Amino acid sequence: MDVSNVNPFLQACTLVLPQLGFSSVKKVNLTVSSKVNAQGVAVSVGIIGDIKGTVVYNFSEDNAKKIASKMMMGMEVAVFDDMAQSAISELTNMLTANASIEFSKIGKNINISTPTLVTGKELGIKVSSNKVLVVEMEADGVAFFVNIGIDGDA
Repeated sequence: MDVSNVNPFLQACTLVLPQLGFSSVKKVNLTVSSKVNAQGVAVSVGIIGDIKGTVVYNFSEDNAKKIASKMMMGMEVAVFDDMAQSAISELTNMLTANASIEFSKIGKNINISTPTLVTGKELGIKVSSNKVLVVEMEADGVAFFVNIGIDGDA
């Protein structure tokens, strides 16, 4: 997979999450898969333009609640309700929009779809790409995954 198609997503995480109050954001692990294996909460955002594909952000429900709580100024999130779901959807929108800005800095113009959030156990999501780069990230010790599937990318 072309690193120039991956770095904008990772840069977006390290730029956006500190603005929401996270002090430490880091990449933990990298793997390749043929599909997205999600557990709990998955948010899919389509990409069109100079590159095409899908990015799926994946969180355990507990970690999604922790991130939503941080986004809502520390308000406790006991249940992953509509408000918490909206916060996580907005986070993924902010991350992907920021990635599109990073892409424009390297001469690649993209547009993004509205985020689609799904919940459930053992979600298997097949995206149009044959390879999905799975990047495990941590924000203040709260793990989440950025699954990047770019069409035609080797």
